[in-house]
Amino acid sequence: MSFRLFEEKQHASIYQKYRMVPPDEVKELILQYLDKKKGPPFELVVDLGCGTGQNTRLLSPHFQKVVGIDISESQLEEARAVPGFTNLSYRTGTAEQLPFPDGSVDLLTAASAAHWFDPQGFLKEASRVLKPHGCMALLGYTDQFYLNYGSCGDKLDSIYSEVIKALLPYTSSQIAVANSKLQDLYEAIPFPDKERVESIPVKLQMSVRAAIGLVESFSMYQTFQRAEPQAAAALLKSTTTRLLKEMGVSSVDTKLDVTMHYYCVLACKPQ
Repeated sequence: MSFRLFEEKQHASIYQKYRMVPPDEVKELILQYLDKKKGPPFELVVDLGCGTGQNTRLLSPHFQKVVGIDISESQLEEARAVPGFTNLSYRTGTAEQLPFPDGSVDLLTAASAAHWFDPQGFLKEASRVLKPHGCMALLGYTDQFYLNYGSCGDKLDSIYSEVIKALLPYTSSQIAVANSKLQDLYEAIPFPDKERVESIPVKLQMSVRAAIGLVESFSMYQTFQRAEPQAAAALLKSTTTRLLKEMGVSSVDTKLDVTMHYYCVLACKPQ
């Protein structure tokens, strides 16, 4: 990976607490694709840019062995602290240099991480380590979230849009790669058998506290915080106050309805 933006301990803790687990709709899409293209046995899945392990743990029941790879030891410390997954391990490393033999991996995944990879290096390694008919699944979501509480959805969306606008000066160009739903990376995949599912709508509930925590976990917010810590803290505080006021509530544990859209790039290595 070419970018190192998630390595501070405090950021890792926020990431573990507030980042969402990929939804079942996306997990089932990936497993069905692997079953169709390769079939069992499902021996080894490698989760690249695994962060604090949300996607890694989600895959654990479906494979004999699960390995999460991340460049950030702080993120991996948070991941390893979650008990109860005996077939799961974590290693420090990058998507461009993987510690696996040729043709040994059934599935490579990356959840909200592939936009940080060097495409050429990653795709070369993916081609090397995947088994014949092994698959890759690169999932993520755009930064478009739609909030609703009672009848004030439009006003909440406006507040969220203002937050994203305030963070634009601190936003890496790689966020545009994610918001493009990995279009260029998809086109660069050398396997002829590939597809890109561009919109998987997901509805969930999230407390105001969690919504603010999610913003705090964003790489652009962390960049803002390092550059202007007081202004960054003030943005979170004012946003919390505005959300509560529009909703007509006082507790940050009040639940919002949130709609977001995942995407997934799927590809199968030839025989």
